[in-house]
Amino acid sequence: MKIKTSITLSNEVIEAIDLHIGEYRSRSEFLETAARDFLAKLARKEAEERDLDIINRHADSLNAEAEDVLTYQVPL
Repeated sequence: MKIKTSITLSNEVIEAIDLHIGEYRSRSEFLETAARDFLAKLARKEAEERDLDIINRHADSLNAEAEDVLTYQVPL
């Protein structure tokens, strides 16, 4: 379902959209695609931050395990 809305953009942004509209049928389609891409980028960033937080919380035990595994290496 689409909802009609109104936004205010600078003339420079409108001109840039018009220059790059290409395969899009309208400014609305262009802006919806841009918004979806940006939202996906934000979701990836949030997931990466959660992953990094998990890694950081377990860093000491992960590092200890890595050091232990390294002791099993045979010199070449």
